[in-house]
Amino acid sequence: MEKTETQAKTCASWIEKASRIVLLSGAGLSTAAGIPDFRGPEGLYRRAGVDNPEALFDIERFDRDPSLFYRFHREFLRLFERITPTFTHRFFAALEARGAMEAVVTQNIDGLHQAAGPKKVLEIHGGIGSNHCRRCGASFTLDSLRTLMAAEEIPHCRCGGVIKPDVVFFGEAVRELEACQRATAEADLLVVAGSSLVVTPAAFLPSLCQGKIVVVNRGDFSERYLPRRRIDLFAEEDIDAFFHRVDDGLNLVAPLH
Repeated sequence: MEKTETQAKTCASWIEKASRIVLLSGAGLSTAAGIPDFRGPEGLYRRAGVDNPEALFDIERFDRDPSLFYRFHREFLRLFERITPTFTHRFFAALEARGAMEAVVTQNIDGLHQAAGPKKVLEIHGGIGSNHCRRCGASFTLDSLRTLMAAEEIPHCRCGGVIKPDVVFFGEAVRELEACQRATAEADLLVVAGSSLVVTPAAFLPSLCQGKIVVVNRGDFSERYLPRRRIDLFAEEDIDAFFHRVDDGLNLVAPLH
């Protein structure tokens, strides 16, 4: 406990001094919000009856037959209706409101950062908040997609094309990579939260940072792209619990009513 308190105070002092903070968030932050591991025994793959997850997010498979994906996506959206941003989401939203955040770079597709308030969110793997027709490129909000999904198994555009969420599938390029690289390279404090730093190209990003690096992750992470010696502070803690302690010294987050 004493070590955790010391680390939290150190992190808070670095945040107070930093002017270009970047958060790189991964699946651990979504799990903390209540989104289960997709692959677990109670995960979304099993709920949706998906036997081959790789095929689920394959763009060529989607264009041939999008029914597998939409079976999964319905389960995901049902779950998402009950999910709200965590304390950590709200903590970094409050930091942005104070003007200290350069950007949030997230590997998550759930849109919880935006729901918490931040405007500078770079979704490197895309997200469920926007959708486009595969034929004509027309855009659809999440609400409009829900309406179309209620009317038919596979949602279609007026032109007859299939609508696809703006989530990066295998075979598609990641989103906003240059902006992610630039923000990370210019950061004077990079916080990695809930990422095991395995999935590239996001896993490469911390190596670009010339400032301090804080990693908060319950469980280990890959040192292939970020050696332990390059990390200034590693807290192997529950993410929300850690940032609650950090905020004890900053008082950024207003209590929920």
